[in-house]
Amino acid sequence: MDKLLYVAMSGASENALAQKVRANNLANVSTTGFQRDFEQARSMPVFGEVMPSRAYAMSERPGTDLSGGPLIETGRDLDIAVKGDGWIAVQTPDGGEAYTRSAGMNIDALGMLRAANGLPVMGNGGPIAVPPQQQIEIGSDGTISVRSLGESPQVMAQIDRIKLVNPGLNNLEKGPDGLIHTKNGQAAEMDANVRVESGVLQASNVNAVEEMTSILALSRQFELHVKMMKTAEEDDQAMARVLQIG
Repeated sequence: MDKLLYVAMSGASENALAQKVRANNLANVSTTGFQRDFEQARSMPVFGEVMPSRAYAMSERPGTDLSGGPLIETGRDLDIAVKGDGWIAVQTPDGGEAYTRSAGMNIDALGMLRAANGLPVMGNGGPIAVPPQQQIEIGSDGTISVRSLGESPQVMAQIDRIKLVNPGLNNLEKGPDGLIHTKNGQAAEMDANVRVESGVLQASNVNAVEEMTSILALSRQFELHVKMMKTAEEDDQAMARVLQIG
């Protein structure tokens, strides 16, 4: 009975983890720029001093859906989202780089341009600093232009350019901070072909109906695993009674 019990137990454990992933996706259905996560498990033989006659369910490295979500028009000059392929670079607390497809930006008291999560937005030479200004515009190539205090409406000065990259999906993975990182930990090169649109944000790429359907299916699978464990227990008790009679 241990074969049946071990398979059912490990399967139920992986089902519970999968439900957590799907529930987290569903909870972030309204989070701008969120990239939904996948879960995956497979059967794996148990190796040891004897023949691998036992199997269990093992988690695979989780994946992330890196496709873009729909664009939401906000009309705010500091809201930007990538059009097509590409990513916006931000600086992580340890001084490295991470990437997102959408950024609702703000200018802090020191003039630093920051994403909605508080991380500095990267430019040509590092984090972008914005001088005191009356107006700010962001071009489709990430160019930041401002009209300084006291200047006429016709005078717009280019101060920096947002770092836009497109390193390829095979070189990207989602980190524990919810941002996208390169697998080798190296900063990606700027790509002049990446385009952004200002006045919009990218919505989450989570499909609420799909996630809810998956949660229901995983719940039924979990119940099946529990029933299998109960069956294994009943069979074990029946075998014990047979041995007692003998």
